[in-house]
Amino acid sequence: MRGIFACHCVECRRQSGHYVAATAASEDALTVTGGDNLTWFAASPEAKRGFCRICGSLLFWKADGRSSTSIMAGSLDGATGLMIDRHIFAAEKGDYYTIDDDRPVYEDAGPS
Repeated sequence: MRGIFACHCVECRRQSGHYVAATAASEDALTVTGGDNLTWFAASPEAKRGFCRICGSLLFWKADGRSSTSIMAGSLDGATGLMIDRHIFAAEKGDYYTIDDDRPVYEDAGPS
């Protein structure tokens, strides 16, 4: 898993009510138990979001054509040892909060 990206884009803020914090894993390293309780929504023409059918929790984000899946950090059980790596789409952040940690801030998606 990679470090956590804090995404401040309008779509993530509308979906979650604040910014989204997500890690990611390659498809071959990701195992989902209870996958029949997962449903996907086309969040944009380029990506989809995975939700729990039972409780409605946002669990995943997947860009079309990518071999990795973003995993919402708050959905992981127990201590993860992960930390915020960077803030992305800061140009779209809400005006009601500040980004005040020492992590890199990118106005767009930042480097791959």
